[in-house]
Amino acid sequence: MNPESQAATGHSAGGVDSAYAWARLSLAVLLSTIGGVGMWSVVVVLPAVQAEFNAGRGEASLPYTLAMLGFAFGGIALGRMADKVGIALPVAISGAALGIGYVATGFSTQLWQFAVIYGLIIGVGSAATFGPLMADTSHWFMRRRGIAVAICASGNYISGTIWPPVVRYLVDTVGWRDTQIGIGVFCAATIIPLALMLRRPSPIHRLAPGSAPPAMGRGTMGLKPATLQWLLAGAGLACCMAMSMPQVHIVAYCGDLGYGVARGAEMLSLMLGFGIISRVASGFIADRIGGLRTLLLGSALQGVALVLYLGFDGLTSLYIISAMFGLFQGGIVPSYAIIVREYFPPAEAGARVGVALMSTLFGMALGGWLSGVIFDVTLSYQAAFLNGVAWNLVNLSIVGWLLWRLRGRPQGSVVAA
Repeated sequence: MNPESQAATGHSAGGVDSAYAWARLSLAVLLSTIGGVGMWSVVVVLPAVQAEFNAGRGEASLPYTLAMLGFAFGGIALGRMADKVGIALPVAISGAALGIGYVATGFSTQLWQFAVIYGLIIGVGSAATFGPLMADTSHWFMRRRGIAVAICASGNYISGTIWPPVVRYLVDTVGWRDTQIGIGVFCAATIIPLALMLRRPSPIHRLAPGSAPPAMGRGTMGLKPATLQWLLAGAGLACCMAMSMPQVHIVAYCGDLGYGVARGAEMLSLMLGFGIISRVASGFIADRIGGLRTLLLGSALQGVALVLYLGFDGLTSLYIISAMFGLFQGGIVPSYAIIVREYFPPAEAGARVGVALMSTLFGMALGGWLSGVIFDVTLSYQAAFLNGVAWNLVNLSIVGWLLWRLRGRPQGSVVAA
């Protein structure tokens, strides 16, 4: 009997699919909502930071890029830590890092200092409240794993819905420096105590000494595990290169069009709010058709929305397309975590989910920076949207090939690394 099946027999004791598992999921969503500020606040303060440091759009996008890189590497490191000691310690580290990082940025005197702090401290700090939490959540569910992982991932988009208007209001009221300091104090004061509530070991960590390792599950489609991991990484990079253009630059784009950054912040919140719906819906879909097919569906629809951005730039049109974009792409990123749990051992979930999500964050980081550079060269976002469409096609090609390879292949075929 594998470890998840063992734990599933003890619902009343707080095992898999138990009431405790759902309560723990609620706590994970709350932590993800708070800790996700590290991904979204810099998008809103970007115009103010750009103005204060007299930087170009590409330079001003660098803090976001470094934050995503820190988020990516932090997700792997803290995911490995969670695989070994559980999720509580990585989340506590997250709270401390966010507190220190945000306060430090409030005292930065040059753009490079602001950017480095975002990458080395804030990005790494936010990481534990995303991929590692999703991996930990996956251990507590069997029958509803897809929806549970998707709900956990939704915390990041709830964060993106709540934080941008709050940050915009604070920047307008007290300035961006005091806003950064206030965010840091709030994160440290809330995340660290909440982390202590996650100390109960997951079903994987409650395995008796000497227990046999869990089965590989569905296998890796006749590919070596490392090969499948790299293909998923390539797909994640491509889809998020495309995804980053609206998410990172919608605020600045609206400012350039004359609508004002406040309208852009509202569109970002609308985009991420509909992304919450998409993430939850994708979990239901994944429980029925699997992670790969859910990923293909989300990627195809994301491409449609990107094409619409090319054809329409009216204020009403941008609100509608931003809502559509959020509704279409919200389920893409959690699909990678679900795919990892379908094709790799659960004991490796933290590290492998970290690697898969690292590639998506590299895509967000590189795509956010590249879109700024393309704008600086062309003085238009049209070429940046075209760049996103091209990368979306790369993602569709990889996922489509994996699904083609999966057809007719018997379940459980594993090729050694």
